[in-house]
Amino acid sequence: MKFKSIRGTKDVLPGEVEDWQYVEETVRRVMRVFNYREIRTPVFEQTGLFARSIGELTDIVSKEMYTFKDRSDESLTLRPEGTASALRAYIQHSIGEQSPLTKLYYIGPMFRQERPQAGRLRQFHQFGAEALGSPSPQLDAEMMLVALQVYRELGIREFTLKINSVGCERCRPPYKLKLIEALQSVRARLSPESQARVDQNPLRVLDSKDENDQSLTRDVPLMKDHLCPECSQHFSEVQTLLQKTSTSFVIDGRLVRGLDYYTKTAFEITSTALGSQDALAGGGRYDLLVEELGGKQTPGVGFAAGMERLLMVLAKTGSQKPQDLRPALFIVTIDEDARRWAFAEAQNLRFKGIRVEVDYLARSVKAQMREANRQQARFTIVVGETELQSRSARLKNMETGSDSAVNLDDLETSLRS
Repeated sequence: MKFKSIRGTKDVLPGEVEDWQYVEETVRRVMRVFNYREIRTPVFEQTGLFARSIGELTDIVSKEMYTFKDRSDESLTLRPEGTASALRAYIQHSIGEQSPLTKLYYIGPMFRQERPQAGRLRQFHQFGAEALGSPSPQLDAEMMLVALQVYRELGIREFTLKINSVGCERCRPPYKLKLIEALQSVRARLSPESQARVDQNPLRVLDSKDENDQSLTRDVPLMKDHLCPECSQHFSEVQTLLQKTSTSFVIDGRLVRGLDYYTKTAFEITSTALGSQDALAGGGRYDLLVEELGGKQTPGVGFAAGMERLLMVLAKTGSQKPQDLRPALFIVTIDEDARRWAFAEAQNLRFKGIRVEVDYLARSVKAQMREANRQQARFTIVVGETELQSRSARLKNMETGSDSAVNLDDLETSLRS
């Protein structure tokens, strides 16, 4: 039997993984600048954690989670997103008692059993951040700026920041009643999915990607126009802060995000390079979630961003940073004594941070030179009995074809110069 990767998963092969490493290194660098510290959580949790945090009526919980029973008959789920796990760890380890403000970030795989498509797999990867402990709109704005800075440092220029307010536990319930009333007149003509949402989760009707749904609901009331004074002031201050940092944005009153835990600010970053699936990142404020998960009342805000989609944009815009993976030196050997010497010398140079390759297949000199060319080695030396006795060899520049004499006992200095 010939095994293959499972549908919706993907191997990241040499030649591709370097782009991933470049993105991950950029994320970590930006997070350090903004003083966020990394957290790593297990890839599976108790199912109830996600049902409670994300919302049982969301598509993620009702349709997409990978849920299974372990040998103790406990229901476990592969994490479909990162916030719930980060907050569970925050509560479990009393991180909030160590500092009044906690700033965390993560990078890792997530799992959702949805239809695989470009940039959206069943095992996919996200980076994200969470700031816990303050209701300040400054943190809402900072969260957007963190995400945007990652994209800027990666050389991405074509993106749009969309923002909205989804209200709070005081102003959202009366708004929902107005929205349901407005939707009744078009309910029968909505898509089956939106019809079901009218009673269960009416705000999600505004998030429908169905063009007919969008047309039918064009004139329904929007949450941003029915905010309580506190939410209105908060949203206004977020806009002012973005303007103060010369950050352009678009107010999108239909932006509600796909998770139930958001309060006040919601935002998305989109890119025209992705076509119809244009979301690069999304997030918002969740002031009730820590308490909902059993912790103390703690305001919070965060975002998550897809790695696969980001890499797609980098590929389409040519923004990948070329990485020099070439060996600095390929040691070509003639006989067994030379191979032993080359093995030991390669380790010596590697320990000093120089990328070196040797031949492990006892190939001919000609075949080894072909291999050095294939790996695009910058330099080669050919070593045999004569070179070992004289402690001298010719160091060849593979780009120019020129060569020069080098002392075998001083290869490091020659290579560094």
